[in-house]
Amino acid sequence: MKLFNSLSGALEGFSPQDKKVIMYVCGITPYDSAHIGHARTYVSMDILKRYLIRKGYGVYHIQNITDVDDKIIKRCRETGADPKKLTETNHDEALGLLGKMAVLPADVYPKVTDHIPDIIDLIGVLIGRKAAYETPSGVYFSVSSFKGYGALSHQNLDQIRAGSRIEVDESKRDPADFALWKKTSGEIIEFDSPWGRGRPGWHIECSAMARKYAGRTLDIHGGGRDLIFPHHENEIAQSEAAGGGRFCRFWFHPGFLTVEGEKMSKSLGNFITLKQALSSFGPNALRLFYLQAHYRSPLDYEEDKIEAMGESVERIFNSLGLIREACVSAHATHKDQAFRQESDRLIALFYTHMDDDLNTPEAIATLFNLLRHANSNLASGKPDGEQLGRVKSAIEDMLAILGLIEEHADIESKKATISSFAKELGLDASGSAADTLERIIDSREQARSAKDYRKSDLIRSRLKELGIILEDKKSAGPRWKME
Repeated sequence: MKLFNSLSGALEGFSPQDKKVIMYVCGITPYDSAHIGHARTYVSMDILKRYLIRKGYGVYHIQNITDVDDKIIKRCRETGADPKKLTETNHDEALGLLGKMAVLPADVYPKVTDHIPDIIDLIGVLIGRKAAYETPSGVYFSVSSFKGYGALSHQNLDQIRAGSRIEVDESKRDPADFALWKKTSGEIIEFDSPWGRGRPGWHIECSAMARKYAGRTLDIHGGGRDLIFPHHENEIAQSEAAGGGRFCRFWFHPGFLTVEGEKMSKSLGNFITLKQALSSFGPNALRLFYLQAHYRSPLDYEEDKIEAMGESVERIFNSLGLIREACVSAHATHKDQAFRQESDRLIALFYTHMDDDLNTPEAIATLFNLLRHANSNLASGKPDGEQLGRVKSAIEDMLAILGLIEEHADIESKKATISSFAKELGLDASGSAADTLERIIDSREQARSAKDYRKSDLIRSRLKELGIILEDKKSAGPRWKME
């Protein structure tokens, strides 16, 4: 498996230091609702995580919550909101929305406010190693003390200094030096420290939490491309200057998401929250839209393309449903050698593309090609049941890697109404929504066998009102799907 490493600027063969991959992902700063740009980053990270798991690795996923930040303080000043409530509400909403998009949760979500002692300890280590110094306004990291500064962003120190400036209220030794601790007095969010009341700088937070939860060199550190400089550059400097050895082996940065070619901005009126997007499009459609572009490529938000992705997802699961039915009814002894050879080649090709820096556009094209060949085999009149079974399993694995979740999983959200309808019919409503639905469908089949068409039609129409469509298949009986 090859991954592009932002540090080297090249594709590199990836293997973890042991069977457990330690992956640190920069979480959102929850001063506002998560937007579609956030979602693209976390979907890209999720694909990487899912594929590593598929390859047999354990993944320990750390994703911080930046609940101390200048933007949070500014928002609380403007609105009078409580910072703790504001950040928790926005972060919980973001996790819920990303969960709808099948983004796997992290193993731990450390908050900055819960790790102030760890941050203070790391700053103390840096001061002790002469890599940081105190001024009247705070504690700063000395970039000139770290020889490798600029390696991730591929800049030299003179270029970095040219883009820096000394603030009026700062007394930094070097324009490029950055804050580890900001001294404050009577601020909305502040903490005690050996250097007086204040709050941590943005960059030191991630270094301290990665240091605590990883306990060794990270295998992968990810986040939006806009974090390469200064945030990730500064993480490397302060973490390695503290004597912890190499901070991270692979740096993973998804590309930008734009709206009509422009970066999202509230002032431009093109700021689209994830909640707004999911109110218009299904999670699978939005997720497939992200994946039809390579994760490192720029991507422009286009609603007509997302709608088309929704239709593509429907075709995928409709074809999979037909393949499943054929696996039940097809004659297992018939062998189609041409189909076997081509479908096996396509299955292998899918993984070849995924091994090539998670090339999801080519992998998805291969998936559709595999579905096309399977459909041709089904239409031949002599389907190869044994090979279709292998193809079915392969497609299900591919969809799990891509995080495209069959809508049947959403049936549990209708548990209350399905259970209520089952009780009206005098049926057992215990167990999952899917189990209860199957009992309702069985009841309809019994009514049809008894020529009680009034009851069978009633069940079909009531289920349609619930958003559940029944399709009667001669070969495999009734099949249901979400509307």
